[in-house]
Amino acid sequence: MFQVEKKSSHKFILINPKHFQVPLKRENGQTTMVPLFQNKENIVGEVSIEPTQGKKVEHNGVKIELLGQIELYFDRGNFYDFTSLVRELEVPGEIYERKTYPFEFSSVEMPYETYNGVNVRLRYILKVTISRNYVSNIVEYQDFVVYNYTPLPSINNSIKMEVGIEDCLHIEFEYNKSKYHLKDVIIGKIYFLLVRIKIKNMELEIRRRESTGSGPNTYVETETLAKFELMDGAPVRGESIPIRLFLSPYELTPTYRNINNKFSVKYYLNLVLVDEEDRRYFKQQEITVYRLQETS
Repeated sequence: MFQVEKKSSHKFILINPKHFQVPLKRENGQTTMVPLFQNKENIVGEVSIEPTQGKKVEHNGVKIELLGQIELYFDRGNFYDFTSLVRELEVPGEIYERKTYPFEFSSVEMPYETYNGVNVRLRYILKVTISRNYVSNIVEYQDFVVYNYTPLPSINNSIKMEVGIEDCLHIEFEYNKSKYHLKDVIIGKIYFLLVRIKIKNMELEIRRRESTGSGPNTYVETETLAKFELMDGAPVRGESIPIRLFLSPYELTPTYRNINNKFSVKYYLNLVLVDEEDRRYFKQQEITVYRLQETS
C-alpha cells in the first residue's frame, strides 16, 4: 500500500494494492519509496476524501488523472504529456464525511521508463483534482515508477577493435559482447602489439551521454560514472591485460533512443592510456544497456 496525506483541512489517501516498491529520488535530493509498474499493467486503487470534522467540501466534481510527462530543464515548467488518462470519480456536490472512490486504469500504455537525468525528467503521476468555485482547486499528486524489461538478445556480438599511433603504439582490444544488462559483467582483453611510448597507466571508464532537445537547441551532457584501473606500469609487446568490470555497483539506466523525440541516453566504454608525460590516448566504443527481468 502507499498513501499520501495533504496537511490541510482535507485529507486524501491514494491507495494501491500491495505492490513492489522502489526508491525514487526527488528534485530536493530526498528519496522516497513508490510503487513499481511496467508497460500494459493495470493500475488499481482508491481515493479517500475526508473533510475536517464539522466542515464540508463543496466541489464541481472530483477526478483522477494518470499522466506520463517529460520535462526538459531548459524549458522548466512545461510538461509534455505522452500519456494522459482521466476517470471522473464524483459529480458536482458536497462531501460531509469521509468518502472513498475506487479507480482503475487498465492495460496502461507506459512505453518509456521513469528517468531523472541532468537536463530531463520523465515521470508518471496520479493526479487527484477537486474542482471548486471561487477558491483554488485542491490537487494532490502521487508518483510511481515504470520499468520495462527486455529479454536476452538473440544476437550479441563481441566488440573487437585495433587502435594505435603510427610506429609508436598498436593495441587490440576485445569486449565479450556489445549488449549488457544492468547487473552484467564486462569481460575482455587488451593486447599490446607494439609499444614504443612509455605508458604509465591504463583505465576503463563507463560514460553516459544524455542529449536533449533538437537542432540548435540540442544539449549534450557526458558523465563519467565509473573509472576502473586496468594496469599500473609500462606494458611490453605481446602482453595481454584482462578486463573484468561489474556493472551492478553503478547507477545505470537502460539505453534510451529518441524518447518521444525529446531525449536520448547512450553508454560508452572509454579506454584511456596515460603516458609518462601525462598525455592521454583514448578510444571510445558505444555499448547497449538493457533491463533484464530479475528472477527470484
